Amino acid sequence: MNVAPAWRRPAASLALLAAAALTASCSGGGTTAQDPGESEATTVATPQAPTIKISPTEGNTKVNPEKKIVITADGGALEDVTVEGDGDTIKGRYNSDKTKWVSKTPLKPSTSYNVSAKAGVTATTSTFETAKPERALQVADVTPNAKGETVGVGAPIIVTFNQPVTNKATIERALEVEAEKPVDGAWRWMNDTVAIYRTAKYWPAHQKVTFNANITGVKGGKGLYGVKDYTATLDVGAKQISKVDVAKHMMYVYKDGKRVQTMRISAGMATTREYTTTSGIHLTMERGNPVRMISPGRKKGDPGYYDVMIDHAVRISNSGEYVHAKDNVWAQGVRNVSHGCVNARPDQAKWFYDNMQRGDVVDITGTDRELEWNNGWSYWQMPFSQWKKGSALNSKA
Repeated sequence: MNVAPAWRRPAASLALLAAAALTASCSGGGTTAQDPGESEATTVATPQAPTIKISPTEGNTKVNPEKKIVITADGGALEDVTVEGDGDTIKGRYNSDKTKWVSKTPLKPSTSYNVSAKAGVTATTSTFETAKPERALQVADVTPNAKGETVGVGAPIIVTFNQPVTNKATIERALEVEAEKPVDGAWRWMNDTVAIYRTAKYWPAHQKVTFNANITGVKGGKGLYGVKDYTATLDVGAKQISKVDVAKHMMYVYKDGKRVQTMRISAGMATTREYTTTSGIHLTMERGNPVRMISPGRKKGDPGYYDVMIDHAVRISNSGEYVHAKDNVWAQGVRNVSHGCVNARPDQAKWFYDNMQRGDVVDITGTDRELEWNNGWSYWQMPFSQWKKGSALNSKA
């Protein structure tokens, strides 16, 4: 074939060659052209699954009941956290971005807990056990709290623990009193095992009051932890106030503000301090029919010795004072001849006995012997401003 020299080629051919060269330089970017049979490889990053950490660690069998359960997530947010033990679910709270969960209710001693947590595609579980306490703290008694009992408007709540409490403030924070008709009140520790709740004013009548001791897992002292919560419900009945005027030898009983009984009485003869009825705000504490009464500090044959059975007796102090029946109507309303008790006509004393509620108020006046604030349930003898200083939560206690 004869090929014409370049200088003799047509202009059109030169233009096509130039276009081909330009196309090759733009498409290749200086690299070798890809074979039509090959495909370009694409790399996509795979997200890393979140990691979850649980404290206390799996299998731990000696966890302090005071310890918080802490669950954290790295690389994602916690979607669900469940902690269960002994039939209870432990509550907790998340932080703002839900990467951390911390328990907010105490753990029970000697209890196995199951933990489950989820964050994204990651789910994990764990099991641990709390340690057995050296000493177990429980509520041994709450008074008044007899089954089906209705109490008076002056009733205290007397809580007795089975072990001495040294961390009183911590335990006191776990004691709750909830009333349908709330009034101000405060606890006072009588000793290491007894705490008493008293209101500033009498309970409003006709309502329910609930006491809760949420002490499970709460530390009451060295090696001492609450192991069981306690709940009691008190039914506050009518407002029953009895006013006794020793000087006038009279007793008046009021129910919800209305006088329902007028009683001629005979009180302490006042020949000695022992035989003087105490003046002050008493509460009815218990009753018995009959009650054996023996002169304190005297033996048979001593002057003033007595040993008698008394009907329909309602205790109002720990120093031997009762409102009771006595068939000495010649003295009632006229003279004070008793050894310190308030006695009334048998039928009226029985009425008082039948209608009393523990915690009813018996306000006695007219003598020069004042009732001590801790003589029985005579807590109303102490001003409330002084009473609440006995709280472990009061800085001046």
